[in-house]
Amino acid sequence: MQISVPRRALVQQLAVIGGLAALLPSRSQSAEPARLDVKDPAAVALGYVENANRVDANKYPSYLKGSNCENCLQLQGTPGNNYRPCSLFQGKLVSVSGWCSGWAAEM
Repeated sequence: MQISVPRRALVQQLAVIGGLAALLPSRSQSAEPARLDVKDPAAVALGYVENANRVDANKYPSYLKGSNCENCLQLQGTPGNNYRPCSLFQGKLVSVSGWCSGWAAEM
């Protein structure tokens, strides 16, 4: 059994489908990743805070005054942005003013 579809109807349907596809977000136009929530389980596990001045030095004796995400080896992305990707929190942005126990000095 063959179904006959007029060429005009086929072209119209393809145009509609193409128009709908253009409305869908593409991976190249993906939105910026979400900021890491301090209540996120991974953030809690590593003691992440958005402001390194709020680190509880008694709880995290490895904290060094002056250390923050901006001078951490784990921070990625473009310098100058206040929130950037971190290799410890995949798919999330961290505050450059923040800190976590995964901090490692830049080389």
